[in-house]
Parts: sequence; structure tokens; C-alpha cells
Amino acid sequence: MKKIMVLPVLLAMAMASQASPKLQKIAVKAPFEMPAIVVPDFRACPTYNITAFGAVQGDKEKTSKAIADAITAANKTQGGTVLIPEGEWLTGKLHFKSHVNLYLSKGAVLLFNDNPADYLPAVPTSWEGIECMNYSPLIYAYGCKNIAITGPGQIKAKMDVWEKWFSRPRGHMNSLKRLYNLAYQNVPVEERMMVNDSANLRPHLIHLNRCENIRLEGFSIQNSPFWTIHTYICKNVLLRKLNVYAHGHNNDGYDPEMTENALVEDCIFDQGDDAIAVKSGRDHDAWRLKKPTRNLVIRNCYVKNGHQLLAIGTELSGGIENVYMLNCRVAADAKMYHLVFIKTNERRGGYVKNIVLKNVKAGNVSEGILGIETDVLYQWKTLMPTYDRVLTPISDVQLRNVQAAKVKFVSHIAGEAELAVKNVYLYRVNADEVTDKRYIHSNLLNFVAK
Repeated sequence: MKKIMVLPVLLAMAMASQASPKLQKIAVKAPFEMPAIVVPDFRACPTYNITAFGAVQGDKEKTSKAIADAITAANKTQGGTVLIPEGEWLTGKLHFKSHVNLYLSKGAVLLFNDNPADYLPAVPTSWEGIECMNYSPLIYAYGCKNIAITGPGQIKAKMDVWEKWFSRPRGHMNSLKRLYNLAYQNVPVEERMMVNDSANLRPHLIHLNRCENIRLEGFSIQNSPFWTIHTYICKNVLLRKLNVYAHGHNNDGYDPEMTENALVEDCIFDQGDDAIAVKSGRDHDAWRLKKPTRNLVIRNCYVKNGHQLLAIGTELSGGIENVYMLNCRVAADAKMYHLVFIKTNERRGGYVKNIVLKNVKAGNVSEGILGIETDVLYQWKTLMPTYDRVLTPISDVQLRNVQAAKVKFVSHIAGEAELAVKNVYLYRVNADEVTDKRYIHSNLLNFVAK
């Protein structure tokens, strides 16, 4: 690391050079046109140790303020690293500003408290593809450019309160219905307040909203109230050498949503839900925003657990295209339903096309290697009626060199009677044991297996 600022705050800011982070371009090979990913490099920027801003281990208020002040200082110099030193640092919400790198030193644990009051006032965020005003994510950025979280330390969430919110009581479900109707009526997001006594919409761990040039590299995660890493309407994203563990309710590993140009490589995922869950918004909100997720490459990752290795949907109303996963492994003892699961329903619209999986090895998979289903509504089936019926075109799905141990099926594809799934290609996709039919298909046009 560069020199650490230990001077009083105002003097440190006055002396800091205007050192904007350099921009690094990462070329990525893919079976589609993939732009270079642009991410920030902070090695030439000054460093701000949070202890110089008053952080004290075990003191949530002082540490929260110190982190916020250090972020402000780094932002004012147009580029700086906020250093979390060795030790456990209890904090409340962390809000990014542009041109800031949060560096977690070896042995550093940034521990987020679980008191909901620490995540107020409400901020613009989303819940399962619908925009709303909710509790602040634990780590949050809105409209930021050139931001990073790096270093070998750990981000950890206290979970006592959030675990009590895992259940979905009547008040929670009623709030979801209200939110859906607000989106359907195109009520402005700032009027969709979801913070009340009973909504219990848990915050994301890391939620980066409408941001550009993002680097997440080297750190580990333990626990998350909701989705673990969520990039929402973002462009140019790098996830590299992360070690993610979160086994709570809805604990996906990485949710790129309406995100463009992203690379995920050399990561470990150990999840209570999907490992990689690709999304692009739900129904009316996504149709309003018109932001597809596209140009996503996931390579050289290891998944210890997760419902799906690669899930697409159900929130896909903005469209999803150009997703390439290669050279990934799933632990032999992982409890996994599918390797690839594309899921939608009659309300979503959007589209899915050009999904490629190559060189993947897994142990037992409780369902199968590839699943495509067009009637997945979960609790929403009875929660809300279908206001607008808009089907999802799904085409051009290709799997190559995929091997599993024991499965029920190799592929289960159920298209809509009015809109068949098209162009599914399986080349050297096998399992040591298939306990049901190898291929279970309906409403599918142009299927090739070699």
C-alpha cells in the first residue's frame, strides 16, 4: 500500500495530490463481440487509514463516521484508497462516492451491525427486480464511477435480526403486493416506501446501483441478509478472486441485473441460493427501464454449494443475452438442483438468447444439467394475478463438454405452447448415471445432442 495518512483530516486532504485512479482495460475472449472491461487502478492514489479519522474497534458510531469521512476525503482528491486495518471493525451502513477504493487489509474484518435503524434513511434500491425505497444496503453506491473493494480482508454481516426476517409473514407478503401494484401503476420510485413495521424487506449486502467501472477483488464475504453482490444498471464490472459464503434465505452469490460488460473469474461461491443469478428486472419496471443484461463472462470459478450453478431469471423482463460460462467446477458434494436453469413465466416478457456453457464438471445434481421452464412463479402464482400476459422468447442455448455424476435428466425443456424454445445444442454433455429420461422436452424447436 502507499503512504497512510495519519495527519489531521483537513491537513491530510490539503496535502493529498489530485491523483485520479488509472483506468485499466481488460480484454476478454468470448463467442460473441465482447468489449474490453474498464476498471479502476488505485495504486497511484493516496491512502486514508480510517483510524486517522477516528475509527475505534468496537465503537460502531465512531467507526461508521470515520469510514464516511475517509470516503469523502478520497472522493475530494478525485481518487483515494480507504484503508481498513487489521482487526474487527463494527460499523453501520457504508455509502460509496466516486473514485474510491475500499481496501481490506489482511486480518481486517468489516463487521456490519444488524440493527435496521442503522440502515435508515431509506434509499433507492430494488427488491427482486422492482425498484423501491428500502433500507440501505450494507454497502451501497448510487450513480458512482470508478469504485472498488479490494484486499485480502473480510466483509461480514451480523445476522440475528435478519434471520428473524427470513420467514414471509402476512405483513411482508402484503407489502410485496403493494409494491407490485405501485410498479404496475408507474408510481415514481421515491414514493414506493417499503420501510415500515411489517414489510421486512431485507437489505442487500453489496448493492451498486447505476454505477460504472467497478472492481471487486481479493476479499471474502461471510453472511448476507439478502442477495450478496448485486450490480444494478451497471457497466464495466470485475469480480476476481472473491471467496463468498452466505447460506441464508435468498443468498445468491452474484446477481448481475441490467448489467453490461462484466467478468467474474477465479472466485469461490458457497451459497444458500443460486451461485450466479443473471437478472434484468421484473415486469413493468423493466419494460420502463429497457436495460438488458448482456456481455457477461464467468470463468475459472469453483462452486461449493448453490441451488444452480448458473440461473437466468425469473426477473428477466429487460432481456438477457451473451452469457458465457467456462472452465468452472462444482464440488462433488454440492447440493445443487441444476447446472443451468433458465426460468420465466407468462408475466415476464423480455428475452433470453446466446447462452453458452463450456468445460464444466460437477458431482451429483438433484435435478439435471439443463432446465428451461416457462411457468415458474413461486409465491407470486397466488399472490398477484396476471395483469399483462407477455411471453419470453428463449433461443440459442449451447452447452459443450459438461460432465456430471448422477442426475435425473440431462435436459428438461418446457416451452410455451404458443412460443417454443428454439435452438438448443448439447455437445458432449453427459452424466455417469441418468435416473429418469435423458431428455424431457415439450415445445422445443431445433434440438441437437452429439
